[in-house]
Amino acid sequence: MLANNQKSITEAVREIVGGDLSFQDSLQRDYCNISALARLIKPQIDHMLGKDTSIESIITALKRSKYDYNVQEKPIASILAASTITVNTDVAKISAKKSKKTIEKVAKAMVRSVGNFISISESIMSITLVFDDLLLQDVKAMFAYDDILEIEDSLAAIIVHSPEDIIKTPGCAIAFYNQLARRHINIEDTVSCYTDTIVLVKMEQVGKAFNALTDLISNSRKMAKKKHR
Repeated sequence: MLANNQKSITEAVREIVGGDLSFQDSLQRDYCNISALARLIKPQIDHMLGKDTSIESIITALKRSKYDYNVQEKPIASILAASTITVNTDVAKISAKKSKKTIEKVAKAMVRSVGNFISISESIMSITLVFDDLLLQDVKAMFAYDDILEIEDSLAAIIVHSPEDIIKTPGCAIAFYNQLARRHINIEDTVSCYTDTIVLVKMEQVGKAFNALTDLISNSRKMAKKKHR
């Protein structure tokens, strides 16, 4: 009976770790606090198995799972360690229906105020602009009322600048997002642009979000130093 129980916990742990590249990287490269990770994923394990599991059993399963994954040659940790952060406060966001007319208006606005736009992204049906809050009324006036899908202000843009390796290394953005999720910080919007990962959060959460990402980068740098000693 014990063997079957342990097998179930092991399978649940593998499923959770298998879906999170940052967990895989930290376990494979020995910079993971296994006890802390076990406490973090215990609620998921309990829910998946429908019972209260022991931390010790999860720790054992995590130690076994570290040998199940092949980490990329250019590991996530080294990219996190080489990343830096800048913050733009008092940012606004507008999403509007995408059309030839709206795209032309956005292009003209960028030419006039290129330094005040942080990002512009397009989907099949919409276009989203992130910009200095001072431009909110001007940008809002660009669109017909019925074309505007969403307006948000009192935001902050946290921009993580990473080395070029991030482009071909899976899991880096997930590491940033997971770090914020663990601190219960809601991501209002996000976009990647070349080597930058831009995350929008509410102004009241910007300090907490900045500290969370700074801790992630700082811990990655400490681990990198230990490996080179």
